[in-house]
Amino acid sequence: MNNNYDFYTYLTSQQTAQNYLFSCYKEISEVDAASKSYENYSAFMYYLEHGKSFYEIGDTVDLFAKPVLYFYGMTHLLKGCLLSRRPNYPESTTLLSHGVTSRKRKKKNYSFMEDDVKVQKKGLFPYFSSHLFNISNMPFEKVKMEDLLSVIPEIQSFFNLQQSRRMIAVGSMDSRFLKFPTELLDNYHLTNKAFIKRIEPNLPLIEDLDIDKEYIQLKIARNITSSNGPFFIHMKDRTIYFPYQRNHFLPISEVMIHYLLLYNLSMLCRYEAEWWGDLLSSKSDLDYPFIRKFLNITAEKIPQILQHELLSVGKL
Repeated sequence: MNNNYDFYTYLTSQQTAQNYLFSCYKEISEVDAASKSYENYSAFMYYLEHGKSFYEIGDTVDLFAKPVLYFYGMTHLLKGCLLSRRPNYPESTTLLSHGVTSRKRKKKNYSFMEDDVKVQKKGLFPYFSSHLFNISNMPFEKVKMEDLLSVIPEIQSFFNLQQSRRMIAVGSMDSRFLKFPTELLDNYHLTNKAFIKRIEPNLPLIEDLDIDKEYIQLKIARNITSSNGPFFIHMKDRTIYFPYQRNHFLPISEVMIHYLLLYNLSMLCRYEAEWWGDLLSSKSDLDYPFIRKFLNITAEKIPQILQHELLSVGKL
């Protein structure tokens, strides 16, 4: 795991973990911050420590085991984030399930890109989606893996090699201006006004608007700093990307996207030994380079995003 994630290590002591939780809980009404921070610091500390360890081990093993290690690393970090906002987490045993299901039996000519997962009403996925990212109404009941990969900015180079445009750059984290080519309107089947109305709920306040034949340019009240759909951020160059096609308009957090992909890959790794073994040994399918690329991205990006979530809630 990248050395930039020192905050996780810093919080793996009783004093720092308890002080951090106290700063989080004192902002929550009807919670005894001192008592709850003492009660929860140990679990919080180990969620982060174990999550960090899963990622570090995942970085050292062969590709065949990475999905499982990264998935459990992610779930532990998510639980740490939840405990910073939900002093009584987990409130029930129903929250301990993954909150997602995949097909039990794979078709003969199975393709990961064409596979899908189904979201459940209870479990970790809907719970963290609601309490970390304020998303209670999912825009889908089930979703295809290719559609999820299509909105990860760092994977766009692979789609570009296929001459398949999935996202476009519309701005930067360092600027309050967003610029959309008007050709998007044909893809979204929307007028200028309807397009702006469509994206407005996912943006800070729009302060200024300029429309000509080629572009729609917006000035927003504050910079976009979180990778939440339909605006996704490239972790290296800080560019903001937007879905080029209407069917990839997913107003959810990128954390949710990585969770669904990692869940399905970890299930394949654990329970579809023949398919997984063939994929890694023969490298015959298009799935292989996309899976390998995704695993490299998620290993670095998710700890980075979840660290930002922790830093945004509590202070030391």
